[in-house]
Amino acid sequence: MKAYVLHGINDLQLEDVEVPKLEPSQVLVKVKAAGICGSDIPRIYKTGAHKHPLIPGHEFCGQVVKTGSEADKAWNKKRVGIFPLIPCGQCKPCSNGQFEMCRNYNYLGSRCNGGFAEYVAVPQKNLIELPENVTYEQGAMLEPMAVAVHAMRRVTLNEGDYVVVCGLGTIGLMLTMFLIEKGIKNILVIGNKDFQKSQIENMGIDSKSFCDSRSVDVGKWILEATDGNGADAFFECVGKNETFSWAVGYTAPAGKVILVGNPASDMNLDKNTYWKVLRNQLKLYGTWNSSFTNEEDDDWHYVIERLRGNKIHPEKFISHSFALEDLKTGMHIMRDKKEDYIKVMGIACN
Repeated sequence: MKAYVLHGINDLQLEDVEVPKLEPSQVLVKVKAAGICGSDIPRIYKTGAHKHPLIPGHEFCGQVVKTGSEADKAWNKKRVGIFPLIPCGQCKPCSNGQFEMCRNYNYLGSRCNGGFAEYVAVPQKNLIELPENVTYEQGAMLEPMAVAVHAMRRVTLNEGDYVVVCGLGTIGLMLTMFLIEKGIKNILVIGNKDFQKSQIENMGIDSKSFCDSRSVDVGKWILEATDGNGADAFFECVGKNETFSWAVGYTAPAGKVILVGNPASDMNLDKNTYWKVLRNQLKLYGTWNSSFTNEEDDDWHYVIERLRGNKIHPEKFISHSFALEDLKTGMHIMRDKKEDYIKVMGIACN
């Protein structure tokens, strides 16, 4: 089969490799669509993976074409999404069903072979069936959508709350989509690119609710929009000192700050910011990955049900599509920031 093999930093090659041999509890998935995550770019070009050689890619979906000796044969020919985190099942978070916080996990595409290939070996327990009306492109976006939902569900939100989303990459835009679907009326978004504003307007948010941080005083804008009170909930989806300071500085007393963005560098907490956390009795929430328990109340089923009901349309965020064989072109667009992009997708030709 064809697969992108990462041999080391900045050494990614499209090669002919053997089709994976299945362990008893695994199934073989023929990849139909695979998205490039922002985390794939530094993994491939700057930091490397946990081991080499490795086939990257953790946002993917496909069709089951073979089952291991102990896997349920009923999965054969099913169209499936894939939860990429493989929990150990032994640690305390796993025993509590909080698999996203597993202490000894494996992970498709970063610790073991993933989805930038024609076929992937996947544990049966990591599968979720796609409804008939859900496309493979939508299925390949389940993982980032579930991450956005997990962040949203970390806190209780009321319809009339002022909710700020700072950072309009893929997760920030998807989070905004789910907040709209949830019925939150007062959504304020902060971005720094012209095309982000057009995306927000396409979702039905008034342009007055978009703050371009390149030219607008963010703090003043938030306070004016919230009648001087600040945000009831502030989702920080960037991971920089400046945006963290905005979150703490412009969240209302007793408000909620949800830290979503992976840190771009060291995060420093200055004295002033620390005082604001204390004096305003802010609640700080970390969020990581998404819940996948194979129960109807987990994050993945939350997303699936909204796709089934045509309540969300993540395919609108696909800015670029390539044949899997040409996916490297999409990686270069993201690496070099040659043009605006949101979700870059690889589509199987067969």
